[in-house]
Amino acid sequence: MQDADRLREVANDCVHCGFCLPACPTYQLWAEEMDSPRGRIYLVNQILDGAELTPAAVQHFDRCLGCMACMTACPSGVQYDQLIEAARVWTEEARPALPAPADGNRTVRDRAARAAIFALFPYPRRLRAMTRPLRAAQRTGLDRRLARSSLPGRLSPVLGAAVRLAPPSSAAGRRGAAGAGRLPDRVAARGPRRAVVGMLTGCVQSVFFPQVNAATARVLALEGCDVIIPRAQGCCGALSLHSGREAEAMAFARRTIETFERAGVDTIVVNSAGCGSAMKEYERLLSGDPDWTGRAAALSGRVRDLSEFLAELGPAAPRHPLPVTAAYHDACHLGHAQRITRQPRELLRGIPDLTMVELPDAGTCCGSAGVYNLLQPEAASELGVRKAQAVLAAGAPLLISANPGCSLQIAAALADRGERIAVAHIAEILDASLRGLLPPGRPAAG
Repeated sequence: MQDADRLREVANDCVHCGFCLPACPTYQLWAEEMDSPRGRIYLVNQILDGAELTPAAVQHFDRCLGCMACMTACPSGVQYDQLIEAARVWTEEARPALPAPADGNRTVRDRAARAAIFALFPYPRRLRAMTRPLRAAQRTGLDRRLARSSLPGRLSPVLGAAVRLAPPSSAAGRRGAAGAGRLPDRVAARGPRRAVVGMLTGCVQSVFFPQVNAATARVLALEGCDVIIPRAQGCCGALSLHSGREAEAMAFARRTIETFERAGVDTIVVNSAGCGSAMKEYERLLSGDPDWTGRAAALSGRVRDLSEFLAELGPAAPRHPLPVTAAYHDACHLGHAQRITRQPRELLRGIPDLTMVELPDAGTCCGSAGVYNLLQPEAASELGVRKAQAVLAAGAPLLISANPGCSLQIAAALADRGERIAVAHIAEILDASLRGLLPPGRPAAG
């Protein structure tokens, strides 16, 4: 079946009921039909029927966060993820029988920003090199002056957003960064071995949150897992896949498949929601390549989010009390795309003395959405403000997330309000409980 025929079938599942409208963050912001899932599906159908891919259509597709809240709300089970990913490919790449890429509908500055983002973020070595001037600016206070200035935003909206979102340099972060480079190829299980797992270290996670990877490896080992951490691994392709750069995503996927095939593990544990979601899509991503489809399906079937895997495995190591009240943020690619909402909460409720509170409007995106907060900074900032208000309304001194982009986005939104609420990954909380430490957290920069 041709791509166009398959997409028509998916689009025709939409009965235009409107249940997606109140769930869609961009419809909430602008109340524009074409900035809702239903409206974008209408645009997809028009283009499949031969309509031109206009600058206006490109803008409506670009404005979609890809949060998949509409899929949770949809009573008809419309696979909107397939439609928006196809639309993003149309805006980025040429494919037979489908519209030509829409780069001509983007400004030179937009094209340059996208090229810079994808030349940097999927490559940890490059990203790490770029953090050196950032750390120097943070040591001198230049970053705070730039964040208060309009200069970066005038030069480039992407640069302005990047300055605002940059994680603070802290003693804990520096210790984590130093230790991350020394993560061994294998971390042995503590006590009887229950499983052999591979661990994805990620791109942004490995550079900005290396302490999360270290905590993840310790938690898995304490729960009886041999943890294999392949040094040859690179980007999984999530950022590229969710941005329509399909050929690039496929190349990253093939490399990831080869890397973990050589590792010979039962399960691949992922601690970043966007990465886990992308890796579970490898079979569909590589469905047109008969040499890789089976291998992709086999790997996707072994991918588990950290919370998902630990819930399946069951607890073995004793938990120490953590006397703290915490709110849990549902990352969209975990809650909506992977439908993993129960397991993280069960793990956290299993920690003695940890009190859980729920965020108001918890299912709404924080505005991070991969690189959305760099490419659509105004919309992302408004959604970040809403999420920060929800966090403050919950009244918890600690916010727990399962995605690095969400942590950066929410911390920045809280910092803009002058609030200093700790933000931590669920792996860090579990690690603290298993080792009897104080609850960790990253205060939002003030």
